[in-house]
Amino acid sequence: MAHVSEEVTKEQLIADLNVVVADAEALLKATAGHGGDALAAVRAKAEASLGVAKEKLSAAQTALLDKTRAAAKATDEYVHVHPWQAIGVGTAVGLLVGLLIARR
Repeated sequence: MAHVSEEVTKEQLIADLNVVVADAEALLKATAGHGGDALAAVRAKAEASLGVAKEKLSAAQTALLDKTRAAAKATDEYVHVHPWQAIGVGTAVGLLVGLLIARR
C-alpha cells in the first residue's frame, strides 16, 4: 500500500467520498443507455476514485489508531506515576455521574 504523508482531514474524506458517489451515479447512467467505450471509461474513473478514497480512509484509520494508542499509553503512564490522583479523579467522576443519575 502506498504511504500517504499528508494529514487527512474530515473535509478531504467527505470530498473524496462525494467524488466516488458522483462517479458511481455516472456509471449507473452510462450502463442504462450505453455500452462499450463510454461504459469502460466511466468504470475506470470510478475505480480510480474508489482506490484513492480507500487509500485515504486507510491512512485516516491508521492515524486514528496511532493517536488512540498514544493516548492510552500516556494515560497508563500517568496512572502508574500518579496512582492516587487517578483514583481521586475516578472517584470524582463516579460521584458526579451518580448525582446526575439520581436527579432523574
